[in-house]
Amino acid sequence: MDLATGAIGDLLPKLVELLKGEYKLKENVREGVMSLEREMRSMHAALRKVAEVPRDQLDEKVKLWAGEVRELSFDMEDVVDKFLVRVDDGSKPAPNSKKLKQLTKMMVGLFTKGKDHHEIIDAIEDINKQVQEVANMHGRYPTDNIVTTPAAVAPIDPRLGALYTEVTELVGIAGKRDQDLMKLLSEGDNVSKKKLKIITVVGSGGLGKTTLVKMVYDKIKEDFDCSAFVPVGRNADAKKILLNILCDLDTYVGLITMLDVRELINKLKETLENTRYLIVIDDIRDEKLWKIIKGAFSNSNNCGSRLIMTTRIVNVAKLCCSCADDSIYQMEPLSDDDSKRLFYKKIFSHQSGCPLEFEEVSIHILKKCGGVPLAIITIAGILVINHHVKPKDEWHVLLDSIGHGFTKDPSVEEMLRILTLSYYDLPYHLKTCLLYLSMFPEYHYITKDQLIWMWIAENFIQCEDPQTSLFEIGENYLNELVDRSLIQPEYFDGFVIACRVHNSVLDLICSMSTEENFTTILNDTRDSISCKRKVCRLSLQNSIKEEHQNTHLKSARSIATFDDVDIGVMPHFSRFLFLRVLDLTECDVSDHNHLNIRELWSLLQPRYLGLYKSGISEVPEEVGKLQFLQVLDLRGNYDITELPSAIIKLRRLMCLQIDSSCSRIPDGIGNLISMENLGSICGDCLGTVKDLANVERLRHLNICFNVMSLELEQALVESLGKLHNIQSVHIWFLGYQHYVFMDLLGGDWAPSQSLREFSALYRLVFTKLPTWLRRNPSHLSQLTKLNIIVDEVRQEDLDFLGRLPALRDLSLETMRQDPLLVGAVA
Repeated sequence: MDLATGAIGDLLPKLVELLKGEYKLKENVREGVMSLEREMRSMHAALRKVAEVPRDQLDEKVKLWAGEVRELSFDMEDVVDKFLVRVDDGSKPAPNSKKLKQLTKMMVGLFTKGKDHHEIIDAIEDINKQVQEVANMHGRYPTDNIVTTPAAVAPIDPRLGALYTEVTELVGIAGKRDQDLMKLLSEGDNVSKKKLKIITVVGSGGLGKTTLVKMVYDKIKEDFDCSAFVPVGRNADAKKILLNILCDLDTYVGLITMLDVRELINKLKETLENTRYLIVIDDIRDEKLWKIIKGAFSNSNNCGSRLIMTTRIVNVAKLCCSCADDSIYQMEPLSDDDSKRLFYKKIFSHQSGCPLEFEEVSIHILKKCGGVPLAIITIAGILVINHHVKPKDEWHVLLDSIGHGFTKDPSVEEMLRILTLSYYDLPYHLKTCLLYLSMFPEYHYITKDQLIWMWIAENFIQCEDPQTSLFEIGENYLNELVDRSLIQPEYFDGFVIACRVHNSVLDLICSMSTEENFTTILNDTRDSISCKRKVCRLSLQNSIKEEHQNTHLKSARSIATFDDVDIGVMPHFSRFLFLRVLDLTECDVSDHNHLNIRELWSLLQPRYLGLYKSGISEVPEEVGKLQFLQVLDLRGNYDITELPSAIIKLRRLMCLQIDSSCSRIPDGIGNLISMENLGSICGDCLGTVKDLANVERLRHLNICFNVMSLELEQALVESLGKLHNIQSVHIWFLGYQHYVFMDLLGGDWAPSQSLREFSALYRLVFTKLPTWLRRNPSHLSQLTKLNIIVDEVRQEDLDFLGRLPALRDLSLETMRQDPLLVGAVA
């Protein structure tokens, strides 16, 4: 299912399979399916053509027609899926190329049943009538006069580059901005330096305010007793801001979540008293908000504390800096020289300066960017893909399409126009994946794994080769969005683990998603649902209103909740007939008895259940009915101590995440043949460890032990040896033994060449450096992370480790205290 064509792309292959002679459809059913397939194929081609054109260049009739066709495609999908789920028996899933055939064979059985036969005939006839009405109303797919230049599908770059490394470096260099800001923070006589000083950085979106302030914050925060960096944004809430500040200051947040705003202000004021603090409040836009929270920051604090704020609104900046010692720092666009340096560094990273043939056109492009860093790197992201610079004529095409630029008046509208160009330069699949990020709130920390698994569950990622991991394709998609400067990566130990969306990009994709009815967002600024449109995906960022609980939500395919949202009036889960993705992360459902939590396990076709810290206490046997389920995240629900035996029926399950507190695992875990990511499974049962050998697609394993024996270790070695796709292995020991020596694992295991990460933690010890690390370092050419404890490390062991070509993150503990020399090679 994608943005351009709705559900048609998913349905066409199913209908094609049904038309094959082997299914022996009755003539009237066959004719209906054939007619529907022909119309859908025409729709599909027309919608793809429409999707290549920016919406502001489309005729209103075309927009209306495209929207109606997409809406209709969901009705078609509902009809097909309604019958499919009745007959799915949980049989072993076929490879990707055979799945549709298997599913449609089951579906055909319905046509021989009297009641279902008449139902599907009626449904097909009704849909065909609706299709004809849409066609007649707007003409036969009115796209003939649309002239487009399709966006080239760029090859995927395996690099996950740092989005704003260039901006971070330049923001400090251009006009010595960081030095200027630090000077404002430190200037004054001995008396004024001790007073609380407020600095507000003001400027339009995309100028790099947050980047500059974060860089300065990281430089000087160690000089203060405590520090906090808190984003605010559009949907500002005083209580949430105060709680976030207290949390960043390492205040225990347990009971204080029950305090009201006045009590929180007093608590923060008490915490900061007689303390030299540095606090950043990023992107404050509301004068009333500052008037509420400012009471927490006392002018009597004579410890040299500093409060930095960023805002787009001059009046807010003036209000915040009302005292004589406060200062406003006006963020200006980059100079021409610094704009060139940023632009050329992004495009010609391996050259000095700009080749002569591009100089003139680049000057004109930069003039239209007006020194706005976000606009500059966005344009650069369009002009270079996978280290290949587009030809000069394409630069001129882009120049003509930018608009009038920022020269006189930096405007958000023009920057959004530039971002829109970058969006339309994306191939279809990346457009859909990018728009899906509109589901997440402003400043939200989006974990890489969560995002990619949600993409998979939404069927945004497809591949005919059954041996190819959909998750790895998703990583490449994420890579390309980073490389095109559309999302900001978050790193841990040098690895990308999450991303965020710049608020200007989020503005754009939220606007486009709403207009296309791709997502419905409920928050403090959008608190209503149009009664004229179906809800396809619901991002719930505030409480559901009672009037939303009936017809509006029943058609939803995806629901995600955020920020402890109140779901008190959400309809029963059983009403969501077509729900594919349900993410209740950190949304405690245990207090809402009316929801009937057991109904979660009776949903017809969920593919993603994100239940991290959702307050559930058990997983019933009914989970075995969820035959389409691909992802089940149960982490943070520590009352779950066992998994039901029915869990092994979920043969399409690709990711299962539990906690070590879930110590009882049913026999037959090897039946989960689609499993790729498994953690943190308890390995105390010998049968469980042996069964892992049958999970052949497993790429990531996180396994913990409360007991360890030679028999268990031998079974672990044998199972790991049969996992040829394994990329990361993390082994934990949580028992009471002082140390557990893992010499069999260190000597007998021969890891796959695909191994990237290995950790053995918490009193798991190797007597010497594992043989598989010393035997042939080039065999482990992809090993980037190693975390082990070795009883005795010899000098030659460091030499072996130094020969691992990709090793970037090494944690090596030793039981001995003999000094070792780490050479240049290591």
